[in-house]
Parts: sequence; C-alpha cells; structure tokens
Amino acid sequence: MIKKKTFSSKLFSSWKKLGPGLVTGASDDDPSGIATYSQAGAAFGLATLWTAIIAFPLMAAIQQMCARIGLVTSQGLTGTLKKHYPRPILYLMLLFSFPAIVMNIGADIAGMGAVGNLLFPAIDANYFSVLFTIILLGLIIYLPYQKIAAVLKYLCIVMLVYFIVPFLYKQDFSEILKATFIPTIKFDKDFIAIIVGILGTTISPYLFFWQASVEVEEMKNKRKHLIVNKKIIHEINQDVDFGMTVSGFVMYFIILTTGTVLFKGGIHQIDTVEQAAMALKPLAGNLAYLLFAIGVIGTGLIAIPVLSGSISYIITETFGWEQGLDKKFHEAKAFYIIIAISLLLGLSLNYIGITPIQSLIYTAILYGLTAPVLIAIILHISNNKKIMGDNVNGRLTNMLGFAALIIMTVAAVALIYLQFSEK
Repeated sequence: MIKKKTFSSKLFSSWKKLGPGLVTGASDDDPSGIATYSQAGAAFGLATLWTAIIAFPLMAAIQQMCARIGLVTSQGLTGTLKKHYPRPILYLMLLFSFPAIVMNIGADIAGMGAVGNLLFPAIDANYFSVLFTIILLGLIIYLPYQKIAAVLKYLCIVMLVYFIVPFLYKQDFSEILKATFIPTIKFDKDFIAIIVGILGTTISPYLFFWQASVEVEEMKNKRKHLIVNKKIIHEINQDVDFGMTVSGFVMYFIILTTGTVLFKGGIHQIDTVEQAAMALKPLAGNLAYLLFAIGVIGTGLIAIPVLSGSISYIITETFGWEQGLDKKFHEAKAFYIIIAISLLLGLSLNYIGITPIQSLIYTAILYGLTAPVLIAIILHISNNKKIMGDNVNGRLTNMLGFAALIIMTVAAVALIYLQFSEK
C-alpha cells in the first residue's frame, strides 16, 4: 500500500508541475492539424510517419527558446520584439499573424461543428459551431487563468484516444517500424505539398507567441519573486519536452490510423476531419469512429483558447494595452474584446463562403511565410546576452534551432512555388 501511495503521489506531483508546455503541445494538434495529418495518411499511407520523428526535436527547441524568453524578460515575444527590434518587423508579424490565426480558428470551429453533427445528426453543424463558440467565449472571459490552465490541462487527457484508435485495426508492425525510421521521399508536387503542410501545421508561429506569454502568466501566479536559475529552466524545458512529445505522438498515431485504415481501405482523398471520422466507421468500427470524433472536439476546446489568446497577446503587447488571462474582464477589456472578435470572425468565415479547406490553405501560406522570419528572430534573441544574460542558447539548442530555420525556409519556398506553379 505504501508503495502504491508513493507512486501515486509522485505521479500527481509530476502532473502538477506540467503546465504551459503540455497545453501548447496539445493545442498544436488542433482539428485543422488533424485534417492535415489525416490527408497525409489517406493519400500516402505510412510514407509520412517519419516526419513525426524529425519534427519533435525542432518543435521542442523552438518552444524552449520561447519559454525561456518569457521567463527571463518577463514579457511576451511581442513585448521583446517591440523593445529590442525595429517597429516594421513587429507590424509585419501582426499583419500576417492576425488573418492566419483567425482563419485557423474558423477552420477549427467548423471542424468541431461538423463532427458534432456526425455524433448528433439531428442537429445542424452550424448550431454546434455557434454553441462551441459561445461556450469557449464564456469560459475564457469568466474563468480566472489558473482555472483556465487547469481545464486545458485536463482536457489534454482527451488526446489519449488517438493512442487507442490504431490498435482497433490489425497492424503490420514491421511495416510501421520501417516507415517510422526510414524516411520516404517522393519528388512529386502532391507529396512535397503534404510535407510542407505537416511542417507548417506542426511548427506554427502562434505557438511561439503563446508559449512566451503564458510563461509570464505562470510566473505572475506562482512565483512573484522569481529568480531564474538552471533548476527553473530545467523544469520549464521538461514541461515543453513533455508537451511536444504528446503532440508528436498524436500526430504519429493519426497518420498511422489513417495510413493503415483509410489508405489500405482504398480511401485516398480526405479533406476534412469529419470525412476522416466517417471513413473510419465502416473500416475500423464504431468505437474507432466515436473516439476519433470525440478527440476532434476535445482538441478544438484546447486549441481555440490558445489561438485566440495568442492573437490577443500579440495585439495588446503591440499597443501597450492591459492584458492577461489572470485579469478580470473590467481590468483588461481590450484583451478580452480581441479574443471575442477573433472567435466571432473565425465563426463568420463559415457564413461568407470561405470553406475550412480554403482557410487551411491560406493559413498554411501565411504561417509558412512568417515562421522562418520569427524563428530567425527567436534565435537572435535567445543568443543575445544583453537580453538573456547567462541564459543564452546552448550548442545543441542552436543546432536544432538553425535546422528548424533552414527546413522552414525551404518549406516556405516550396509552398510559394507549389501555390503559384502551373497545375
């Protein structure tokens, strides 16, 4: 009995230490991300499984840098940019980030609504989209930061459903291992496009802003007189690594599910999350379909507060307005009004003729253009002793950061080429 209590207390203690990193990782696998991974699996089978292994260290390195910037400077990424870099760079990031994040929110709300309709066919998808928007807006405005963080963290448990789904279908484990560790490269437009889409969905600029800003929130609420030292940074890195590991596994298992069930079942064209869920039903059974659908709604509930919070942090820090999820509505009206506007604009995209797939394409383009610039700036800040003091990047972090910069730059060039080349 003592051993069990000791183990459970250790487990609970470890869980309590997890925070922004876990939520950030989970929000990376939002409904629009799930759609991208489902497209990859359905179109190319297991050929893109290896991307989860490549993406993990790059994601972790960038998010660790962002977390450290927030921790050391006590400012979000926008505040640091505003203080140390030319204003045009800041305004350019704002110009590209706002529409990209709003379209991402729109795609996620539409995906959740569509899946809600699958579970309850008698209720129109649009009603579900409106309902989810109202619920999210109410929770974000009325719950204090600590409760929002706790809700988001416990919602991350929903992500476990994606670890179950692939095993509801007979698997060839030797084939899976080969696809995981031996990269497949196909030099054709569609394959390159899906690789670029996976990278753009996985290493997303809005997460850079969120990670830095939410570390500041954590610092305000938990450590009023924080002394940044190696122990604190190690804990933050562990949190980020755990979150990115969860994100990588979810991405891996979604590609695995759709790459085995749908691809081998002859279904090679998936454009939306509801299509992926529906296609699973006759091939892998009702339980796989149900779990996949529930996972989409759960990840949307995690991701949309992160997306809307990110854009609000960006705008309020840019103009020096009061901000923070730890503040009540009357203390930071602009902050919460921006969140409300971003949610309502995202919802409205479904009614003005922009489909979720179009939103995903436009989002990918804008993220693809901004990600390399932001990664370069994050690397510069993280290696600047005037800003970071002794907490500058180590050699390994720099190597991974520059690898992410090169890969995302190549991806951006490829994305632009694919969008404007002749079909």
